[in-house]
Amino acid sequence: MRVIHIAVYRYALAGFAVILFMFMGRVPGLVLANSAAAENNQKTEPLNLTVILERVYLDGEVSQELVHETCWNMETFWAKYDQWQLTDTNKSTYVFRKKVDDISPLLKANGFFGITDDGVLTIFNGRPGQSRIIQSFFQIDIRRLESKKQEELFQGIPIKSKDHYVEVLETFEPYSLKKE
Repeated sequence: MRVIHIAVYRYALAGFAVILFMFMGRVPGLVLANSAAAENNQKTEPLNLTVILERVYLDGEVSQELVHETCWNMETFWAKYDQWQLTDTNKSTYVFRKKVDDISPLLKANGFFGITDDGVLTIFNGRPGQSRIIQSFFQIDIRRLESKKQEELFQGIPIKSKDHYVEVLETFEPYSLKKE
């Protein structure tokens, strides 16, 4: 009788061990070495990424913003930047670009239309003659301009909005010297 009890005890112990090993893979936080369950439950470290966001404005100005991202999920990362165009990448740096349908903050803050000494319609960072040139457009026939418009260009026309930017270009375009 004693042999039967030992045999039953051993079978019960073996069955319990099988059941225990079956459920160990499903227990959160319990990792078994060299098993598929261990790979699925193993915690991964987040990726530390550097993101450079380039905004290209109508006036040609490009601004850059540096962002440091802690990324746990690449799907979420890509969804966050789905309105941007990826232009460059390496191991941990992503460069995205977006065209902005507006003039740059630099122009809004300190941009002035003016004219150079050789008669080229130009945007200056500050008043004409005292500041650096941001962008040049076309040469104007100054003799065809009324004196009021000439004076405005010599003094500088401040740029405050996209609409004003376009309006000034359209106003002076008919006075441009056409290359033949």
